Amino acid sequence: MASTEPLVVVAVDGSEHSEYAFEWYMQNFHKAGNRLLLVHCPEAFGNVTMMSPQKVQELIEKCEEKCRNIEEKYQKKLDAYHAKGDFARLDGEKPGSSIVECAISRNALFIVTGTRGLGKFRRTIMGSVSDYVIHHSPVPVLVCKQKDKEGH
Repeated sequence: MASTEPLVVVAVDGSEHSEYAFEWYMQNFHKAGNRLLLVHCPEAFGNVTMMSPQKVQELIEKCEEKCRNIEEKYQKKLDAYHAKGDFARLDGEKPGSSIVECAISRNALFIVTGTRGLGKFRRTIMGSVSDYVIHHSPVPVLVCKQKDKEGH
């Protein structure tokens, strides 16, 4: 039986930007009845076919350890806020697409994400997960941007 609690998808990674987004959401926006789904998209590896099996295994182990650390960190944060939530690892080469697909498939109320605050040029060249989510999500998106050192 599906949960009737509103589901909020929160994109998390190891960055201070995602931690800021999580904290801002919890302190300013969270409602006690909401259930959180914390999603993490591990970074995709380059051309692993050119790597030795030992190197590939090493990368996999590092990725698994990073995912476990992120999950443990955010589970402690959920516990501290007495919030209901789960952690999900999303696979896919494009995190933005994976986050949007997850939100759609889970019938999320909205998505919360941080942003690195890339300039227009870098965002155009490198792409931006938050930009992708904003432009492709059929549900509302809350983008939490930290103020820079000048307070902007």
